[in-house]
Amino acid sequence: MESKRQKQVGELIRRHFSMILMEEGNLIYGRDKLVTVTNVRMTPDLLVAKVYISVYGVENKQEVILEMEEHMARLRHVLGNRIGKSLRRVPQLAFFLDDTVDEMYRVEALLNRVQQEDSNLKSSS
Repeated sequence: MESKRQKQVGELIRRHFSMILMEEGNLIYGRDKLVTVTNVRMTPDLLVAKVYISVYGVENKQEVILEMEEHMARLRHVLGNRIGKSLRRVPQLAFFLDDTVDEMYRVEALLNRVQQEDSNLKSSS
């Protein structure tokens, strides 16, 4: 269970890191990909931020994570410039792929297929 402070710091980092990706993302992973920060979870000591990212417009989503990890020092430096007055230490960043939206579309497609097959069975009877 996250503490109130963990949630506050996570939200602060999520907002600022989202803005950083809007400004610097084109230089890191290109213009053809849409990358959004869906959630940030902090460790209890507030030294590690687990950044959950959703990627659209590309088949190999893990490639975007790897590109961001290559630019980790730069991203952390820019984040530090933005939140330096709010936190004593800029947390380490760990990126994770959030495929919740992909799963939602997959389940929706399955449900549509079941509904289609059900209506086909009713019409043939």
